[in-house]
Amino acid sequence: MRVTPISWPKLAGALAERIADGTPPGPWWRVAVDGAPAARPQDLADALAEQLPALGHPVLRVSAAAFWRPASLRLEYGHEDVEAYYNLWLDTGALRREVLDPLGPGGTGRALPSLRDPATDRSTRAEYTTLPPGGVLLLDGPLLLGQGLPLDLAVHLHLSPGALRRRTPPGELWTLPAYDRYAREALPEEAADVLVRADDPRHPAWAG
Repeated sequence: MRVTPISWPKLAGALAERIADGTPPGPWWRVAVDGAPAARPQDLADALAEQLPALGHPVLRVSAAAFWRPASLRLEYGHEDVEAYYNLWLDTGALRREVLDPLGPGGTGRALPSLRDPATDRSTRAEYTTLPPGGVLLLDGPLLLGQGLPLDLAVHLHLSPGALRRRTPPGELWTLPAYDRYAREALPEEAADVLVRADDPRHPAWAG
């Protein structure tokens, strides 16, 4: 696949324009920026969140980590269980029920920004917010594709195995087999609507 070098600010601008010029299947856009923590998907989602309001699209920012299952379930098989990290950490049911479905066709627009603080494992007690029609949900996190989540636009930040290993903190290297499996089973490079190669954090390239 041919990719073109681009800066992060220009990438955010191009994606914002694509959203502003496009037509979602419902009143809202549900956009995911998928990538391993080492690729920092939250940074691109934040950059998009800064640009979209000026284009007439209010934003709801949601982090997938705020919809992790309780630690008692996530860590039932240990703190470094790859299978649990791949299949159990993200509460996809809660994410759909509280965020994605309400912002889909026929939804109410009333969504929950966060469910649980991933650091304290306690409820965030966040209040529901109503996103007006034309608004954009910006969801960031890892391993989001291939799970049947209803998304209108998916951006995947790809890291080669070598770059992923170099940029992953030592305490998180145990997660790498999950990303190998993700690449094989979910095929995120093909499943995403927009592919961004991010091996060099200063010089990304994208497939448009």
